[in-house]
Amino acid sequence: MANDESMTEVHLSARQIRVLAHPLRIRLLGRLRLDGPATATRLAEALDTNTGATSYHLRQLADAGLVTEEDRPGSGRQRFWRALHQLSSWQRSDYPGDPDAAAAVDWLESYQLNQMVRRVEAWRLVAPSESQEWRDVAGLGDYVLTMAPEQLRDMQADLEELIERHRARALADPRPDARQVLFFYGGMPFAGEEQ
Repeated sequence: MANDESMTEVHLSARQIRVLAHPLRIRLLGRLRLDGPATATRLAEALDTNTGATSYHLRQLADAGLVTEEDRPGSGRQRFWRALHQLSSWQRSDYPGDPDAAAAVDWLESYQLNQMVRRVEAWRLVAPSESQEWRDVAGLGDYVLTMAPEQLRDMQADLEELIERHRARALADPRPDARQVLFFYGGMPFAGEEQ
């Protein structure tokens, strides 16, 4: 994530979730969130696409309130874009009677899951060449708990509070060996394989 003092979140409207459910748009927003402001040209190079398509999709994201042009004195004709939020959230129940928004939720959740698997696999492949210290702290874990929906909601809130505390601490005390770290969690009932 781009070094930003405040962790901002947008709860996606039906329009925003429909706009975001697009392969290039989700990648553009992700790149801006990870690396900070960039021009359409730089984003096109990073994502191996053309500048025209990149500019078009950045405008679509801007129209939906997800990115904005950033005024940079001295940048000439270059237009820099930045993400307006560091996190996007949604609840399927927010879009009753909107089959397009429901399809967008399906697509985004599938994309998010595939990205997590891809990133874990990428780490697994490079881990042998990483320092022992990083190999010792990186990893996966899982727990099986018996909980009611309210208990799971409380646990998620606790985890988000804990993550924010550690994020703020890392920003306040930057270390030379610090790197971007992917931390993900999920909580859901077993589906079709309960014991």
